[in-house]
Amino acid sequence: MSPNMPKTPPRQIRIGDTWYDFDAAAKAMGTERATVIRELIDWYIREPGAKLPSRPDREIVEAARATREGKGSS
Repeated sequence: MSPNMPKTPPRQIRIGDTWYDFDAAAKAMGTERATVIRELIDWYIREPGAKLPSRPDREIVEAARATREGKGSS
């Protein structure tokens, strides 16, 4: 396996523009979307010790959405 090859294959799901808001929220929490998704899945299937990930303040998402939609402050 090459060093650039991930250990697991990518999975595909369809998500609308909230994907970009999710990215901003994850980054604001110092993490990545993939990490949050894995944590949610572990919690959902009741893996031992799994906990729900922390969520950012709603203002983070609203600011990201406003920026994406061109409504951010200049």
